[in-house]
Amino acid sequence: MVIGYCMKCKAKREMKDAKAAKMKNGRDCVKGTCIKCGTKMFKIGKME
Repeated sequence: MVIGYCMKCKAKREMKDAKAAKMKNGRDCVKGTCIKCGTKMFKIGKME
């Protein structure tokens, strides 16, 4: 379970289909979608 901030809901929510990725500068990040509204979410840092 990865928790990120949803910009549309303006609240911290759990990510659905969370996948680990790398940014252009080489840092780790996590990409997924909001469970409630379906908006794309992004979190900087490793997948927990």
